[in-house]
Amino acid sequence: MNLRLSALFLLLLSVTGCVAMPSEQNPVPPPESQYDALVIDTETGTPLTVEKLAGRLADTDVVVVGEYHGHHASHLLQARLQQAMFRQNPRQVLTMEQFNVDHQDVLDRFLAGDLGETEMIEDAEAWNNYRASYRPLVEFARQNRLPVIAANAPADVVRCVGRKGPGYLENLPPETRALLPGTPFLDTPAYKEKFAEAIGGSHSTGNSELSERMRNTYYAQLLRDNTMARAILDARTNHPGHQILHTTGTFHSEERLGTVAVLKQRAPELSIAVITPVFWPDEEDNVPLEANRAKGDYLYFIQPLPEAFRDPERERKAMEARFADRKSPDCE
Repeated sequence: MNLRLSALFLLLLSVTGCVAMPSEQNPVPPPESQYDALVIDTETGTPLTVEKLAGRLADTDVVVVGEYHGHHASHLLQARLQQAMFRQNPRQVLTMEQFNVDHQDVLDRFLAGDLGETEMIEDAEAWNNYRASYRPLVEFARQNRLPVIAANAPADVVRCVGRKGPGYLENLPPETRALLPGTPFLDTPAYKEKFAEAIGGSHSTGNSELSERMRNTYYAQLLRDNTMARAILDARTNHPGHQILHTTGTFHSEERLGTVAVLKQRAPELSIAVITPVFWPDEEDNVPLEANRAKGDYLYFIQPLPEAFRDPERERKAMEARFADRKSPDCE
């Protein structure tokens, strides 16, 4: 059996749970739909069902599930893993990038039954895809009386740091500053390099105006990461003995960078598992395990999303319209 078929054979087990020898007449398929996720232990290459994955995670302090925002497979895996982990250990806390720390009171009122869902969505400024993507997570927690923690930094503060730089925090009222970590910009060199490559491409990080804007954008990113790390640690303190399930965009966690790196700096004794999505490639003979092994303790392969635009000019206009509609905070 050649190397490609061996890897595909392992992937088949994560779908069917049974042994089926692949052949040229019966090739092992990639994820069949936008809902499918093929989970692999990156250390051993072993395929895992969600139940087996939960079993592997039973003694882990913090489980971080990266996502591609809006991808059905990411959100379905998160929901199924939440339930499977709960069956292993009902002492669970859900922390979420998708809610900001300044809206924790709104989220608590919803969980207590004092607000309806639409009221919560409006008052907490929930993401537009809340109902389609995050409702199952929050509802499972609500039905089982599990804490749900708003973990992200306040949106207006993040935007203003992106415009004005880290010094903007000095102008915040005490009650807002108290929502943020005391050291809000911890990072690692590898994360800074990755961020610069992702957002700036070939642009340098020197003294040009563009580079200054990039640095401020990076500080805004660090504020998100550090605020999420603090929220996770506060959840551990406020709910001792509970396992944390954290949902976040994959850039905040893959390669154990971002929020995960900050979390380890702040609490090196924590055990943290990172679960990372990887798009299945178009090339049939390129099984992407080795190339992505460092991205997480576990990978889940999913179908790529369809291209949003093929007309660059139309894409540019859509982006301009999107940012024109966004409420601009007062950063003075």
